[in-house]
Amino acid sequence: DPCLAHPDRPPSPVNVTVTQLKANSATVSWDVPEGDVVIGYAILQQRQDGQMQRFIREVNTTNRACVLWDLAEDADYIIQVQSIGLYGESQASKRVHFRTLKETDRLPSNSSNQGDITMEGLDKDRQLQTGEIIIIVAVLLMWAVCLWAAVIALFCRQYDIIKDNDSNNNKEKTKPSSEHSTPERPSGGLLRSKKKSPSVNIIEV
Repeated sequence: DPCLAHPDRPPSPVNVTVTQLKANSATVSWDVPEGDVVIGYAILQQRQDGQMQRFIREVNTTNRACVLWDLAEDADYIIQVQSIGLYGESQASKRVHFRTLKETDRLPSNSSNQGDITMEGLDKDRQLQTGEIIIIVAVLLMWAVCLWAAVIALFCRQYDIIKDNDSNNNKEKTKPSSEHSTPERPSGGLLRSKKKSPSVNIIEV
């Protein structure tokens, strides 16, 4: 095929991995070496027992991942990925082997064949739940600290008000008694005229 022999066809994808393993689906992702023009990808998916084979091809995309649907539960699969360039397709990547889960499984089963890359699934849901719990606890702690700070500030303010009132009361008590005495008012009554002393006139003859 002259297209496959073209020197500008892209290199094979690298770091092909399978994650998010479930009973009927899985996600395959890969990397493309920098500097090469890639316009799409092709995935060869087949069951290890040979009962099913599927070829997925997509162009005009920069995606580096694809979700595999309608998988059989508790079954072994092999996938290979190719890059699609302007002048043809790359050689297929190394074979990647994975096994789907049973409906009752929470963690993926591990299996490997010589010459294959064995992928181990991770319990993403459990990790996500743990992260959410940590965030909730952190938010609650911050809320509690803010609440205590507000209570302490209110207490200090009330204490300052009480202290100021006590200080004012003490100042009032220390004033001279004359300042607190009631001025005397003149008692009522009839006005009395002053008695004049009798005058004696002496006339000398």
